[in-house]
Amino acid sequence: MGKGADMLRWTRNDALVAIGAAAADLLGFSVGTQTEGMSLTLSAAGALVAAAMCLLARRSRPVAVLAAVLALGVVPNVVIADTSPHFPLGLAVALYSVVRFSRPAVAAAAVALTVPLASAGQGGTLVPSGLSLAANAAAAALVAGTALVINRWQRDVAANQARQAERAVAEERRRIARELHDIVAHHITAMQLMAGGARANLAHDTEAAREALVTLEDSGRIALREMRQLLDVLRAGEEPDETPPAPQPGAADLERIVTESRLAGTETEFTVDGPVRPLPPSVGLTLFRIVQEALTNTRKHAGQARARVRVTYHPDEVAVEVCDDGAGAPPPTARPAAGTGYGLIGMHERVALQGGTLEAAARDGGGFRVAARLPVPAGRGGEGGERHR
Repeated sequence: MGKGADMLRWTRNDALVAIGAAAADLLGFSVGTQTEGMSLTLSAAGALVAAAMCLLARRSRPVAVLAAVLALGVVPNVVIADTSPHFPLGLAVALYSVVRFSRPAVAAAAVALTVPLASAGQGGTLVPSGLSLAANAAAAALVAGTALVINRWQRDVAANQARQAERAVAEERRRIARELHDIVAHHITAMQLMAGGARANLAHDTEAAREALVTLEDSGRIALREMRQLLDVLRAGEEPDETPPAPQPGAADLERIVTESRLAGTETEFTVDGPVRPLPPSVGLTLFRIVQEALTNTRKHAGQARARVRVTYHPDEVAVEVCDDGAGAPPPTARPAAGTGYGLIGMHERVALQGGTLEAAARDGGGFRVAARLPVPAGRGGEGGERHR
């Protein structure tokens, strides 16, 4: 079983095409000869079946198959006298395969040669009649045109699939970039501030320093866990992981983020309005990341500011607002503008994916405000057992 055997390999579809072509040609010639008062001879029937069986190799050797079909087609043309112009289905499939799977120059030559050769032997002469040439030319043009249309359609489909794959890869890269930015920006900033607070209180308030160090350890553990989740996504399919993945953070984890913000030195108020209900995981994660990023920006840019986090559950949406008063911070013009910076860009992308709206801008009286509204159709949920204070 070498290279030659591989080139003769055929599929079930090829077999079905060959059988169908043989049956159609046998039926067509039988009806045609009976109409003219003749009968289909055994040699003609055998040649038609042999020509159809050649189609099994039409994908691997299309030119050779066309040549064989044309050669075998001379037999019924010669043994059946005075036959009218015809273009067997087996010949049409063979020509179609050449146009589909061969270079344009080869395909053009095959079409040009098929027109006269398909009529060779008809009426007992090798010279085809004008009517036969015209009929064969029309049939060959139709077959070649169909093959070209299919080729163009398949190229368009392949190009569209490639574009979709590229968009999916780009979207996944943006998603991972958003997650990585949120994890690093929040946890590293919080750990830095808590480490500074522990160092400042180490001499005169050891209990506060110990509490800050414990929170620092917890924050580092959470950061490592979330980073591992990201790495697991990137390694998906490479090796089995027997440990079930940890759930993504959601609305139930907002109080933890607020507590970390307080321990990092930012006075933070947290309120929840409306009847609390479970949220879809994607909405809960978006809500969590918005609050996380907004509080991180407050610690980085607003100095000794006070922050307020308000989550409001409406019948068909959930709204979140994070404000700070900017006390001790640079002027509002020095704060990041809405839509600039990777954090704000990531928030806009997250909210857009959920079909919501986001506002992020400096407040007239000082400070900064981030507000988002995320649609949550009635009956949709997923984060079971959420608890809010």
